[in-house]
Amino acid sequence: MKTTSALIIAGCATSASAFAPSSNGARVATNLSAKEEKPSLFRTIFDMDLFKDKADQNDYGARSKKNVTVGKLGSKSYIPSGMSKEQFEKIRAGEAKKKDANYQRNVKKAGVFEDYTEFYMKRGTDSKDDWKKDINLGHRMAKTKYDWSGDNDKPIFGRTKGSK
Repeated sequence: MKTTSALIIAGCATSASAFAPSSNGARVATNLSAKEEKPSLFRTIFDMDLFKDKADQNDYGARSKKNVTVGKLGSKSYIPSGMSKEQFEKIRAGEAKKKDANYQRNVKKAGVFEDYTEFYMKRGTDSKDDWKKDINLGHRMAKTKYDWSGDNDKPIFGRTKGSK
């Protein structure tokens, strides 16, 4: 019985020490034993700034800073039948110029936004709800090429009988 009791006590002590924090090899950190830790591989990768040299290369309008040109026609380049090389180069240069002008036109509009609060104040949403009874429910109407309210701007074949 004494042996069984001793074994049970020893087993309980062993199992209790298995869940206690281990102090094997633990040292007190000092300035002499402290080492600078290297950053981990993932920290190194995540801290990379791939755009640090050209931070504005993806900004809208940055195309003008890049060397983007239409390729030159060589001796084996495609040229549509019935055209000379010079005629085709002239067409390609005109298309490139038109494309660049359109891009510059859009760059000028970039970043121009309407204030949402001003829109609501113009519509009257902030103080009254008369806009809800309006024919367009407070939406702005788009301007069209023609005045659809009458026959004055319609061609002759599109007018109703009785209007000039």
